[in-house]
Order: sequence, then C-alpha cells, then structure tokens
Amino acid sequence: MSIAVLINAHARRGSEALGERIRALLPAAAVRVTRSAAEASAWIEGELSRTPPRIFLAGGGDGTAVSVMNLLRDHALAVEAVGLLPFGTGNAWARSTSEVGLNAVLEGIAELGRTPSPPIKKCALVEVEGRLTPFAGAGWDAELLADHAAWRQSNPFLADFGGPALGYARSVIGRTIPRGVRQNPARVRVVNLGEPALMVDRNEVVQRVPDGGAGAVLYEGPMRVAGASTTEELGLGFRAFKFAREAENRIAVRIFAATPMQAVLGLPKLWRGEYAAENDHRFLLTHCRFEFDRPMPYETGGDLAGVRTELEFKACPDAVRLVDFRALSRL
Repeated sequence: MSIAVLINAHARRGSEALGERIRALLPAAAVRVTRSAAEASAWIEGELSRTPPRIFLAGGGDGTAVSVMNLLRDHALAVEAVGLLPFGTGNAWARSTSEVGLNAVLEGIAELGRTPSPPIKKCALVEVEGRLTPFAGAGWDAELLADHAAWRQSNPFLADFGGPALGYARSVIGRTIPRGVRQNPARVRVVNLGEPALMVDRNEVVQRVPDGGAGAVLYEGPMRVAGASTTEELGLGFRAFKFAREAENRIAVRIFAATPMQAVLGLPKLWRGEYAAENDHRFLLTHCRFEFDRPMPYETGGDLAGVRTELEFKACPDAVRLVDFRALSRL
C-alpha cells in the first residue's frame, strides 16, 4: 500500500526529527516535512501527481488537515483516504478518528503500514467560500485565535508554559472576555437557503422549524459566536457542536448569544456540550447564509481567515474518506 506523509514543521509537534521517526516506521512511504503551503502544494503537484499514493497522511493541527484536503482537491489528486495525524494544538477534527497522544499516534502509523486495507470513515464537511472544512465561524472563536496569537507573540518565553489549554485560558481571561464586556454584541441574520430547517431544542430533541423553508429567516438578533460544523469538537475536547451528527447530510449551525458572565458561569456545561438556554440557538441545515451588521473576525478549521460581513455555508455529505485509526487499533 503506497502512503504519503506530510508533516507541518510549524505544528506543535512537527519537526524533522518526527519525520525521521515516521520514515523508520514506514520505510516505503514518501515523507515530507514542509514549512509553507506553497511547499506542500509544489510537492503534491510534482512528485505525488506522478506517483499518486493510496493513502495521504496529514500531520499537524486542524489547519494543516484542512489545507492538505483542499490542496488534494485543487490538484485533482485522488487518494483512497486521508489520515489525520494530531500533531497540532487543538486537533479537533483528528479526535474523531484518532487518539491524540504521540505514542498512540505513532503506534497507529506503524499498524497502518502493516494493514493492506485500513478501516475507513466517511466524513461530511462544510463548504464555505469554495473551500472545504470541518468547522468555521465568526465571533469569539475567531477573536480567541487572534488573542492567543497576540499573547504568544508578546510573551514568547511563556508561550508554551502549562500546555495549550492553559495558554488559551490566559488569552480568554486576559483579552477576549474583557473585550466582550466592553463591547455591545454584533447582530446576525441567519437565512435558510436549502431544505426545510431543523432545530435542536433545549431538551436535545430535533424538530422541524415552522415555516423554515428556503428563504426563511431562522434567527435575527445578537451573537457572540456564529458557526457551522460537521464535527462535534472545536479542539482540546470542547464539544461546541455536540449535536453535529443528529441528522445526516446536514451541517450543525449554532448561534451563541450569551453574555461573557453567562458564558463563564456556564463554561463546564458548555465544554461538555450540555449548555441549553434561550440565548443558545442550534440548527441542522443543508445551506444557509450569515449576515452580520458589522465586519466580524472569521476562522475556518482553526485558522484565522480575515473579517467578513457575510458568510455562506453548504453541507457536503461524504466529502472525504478518513483512515479510522481508532477502529484500526481494534483489529
């Protein structure tokens, strides 16, 4: 079985040394440690286009996985499956198919090399601005990424102290929440553009939205976070979209409008995906548009993507086939 492995050198665990460990586990594989999207693109367009692998392993965080998946699509490089190696910080997407400990990941890679036909898991994705991603959103989640990057830049010697979870907590407490207290929340209008809308009520029951067909305004009001996802987690175990798999061929859409104080007090339940209140709105849709009343910071797959006044999301069922390392470990 032919395998290609890309490792993002800028990921939390990415390095040439890690590349050497994987080469030792998969001697016949094409392994490349890259330092930019341009370098990854050139490798895929050149060497891999001439000898396409059956399996492509993406080593890094969520941003690396999203970038690789879209590069494969851009270069029309058809592979049997993509494997997500969680070498980044949050590793939200990879957690759906793999353990995140380094030793467990390396054991999975070794087992993959011994398995002629690895177990596969089909995964739906969100299409936004012509790109595929497991999740994207605007508001606090994007602000947090920017705040964390700014904190790391201004505190380089403390950047990794205590691990990624503590680092994000420092950014939330020191920057994101104080800003949220000072500012009035933005407003968003959610317009359904697809099949009749479904909603998840406060009792976790999925039901049809009355008069929720194409063109219906599903929500209009304040927001702190407005996002769409096909995966339950947003990294570090945060189950922001616990309801993501409640309906097939749909994306989970969530509008969170709680105040900063409500968010802090409800954080344990929010983390477990159990928060349910009047200021939390959850939908299952095939196609929708967010319209913001002011430019909003926007992230896709855990990477900042600028600011937007409008975003359109569309469900892409079975968009990618993933190597299921969890199932592989049980064989």
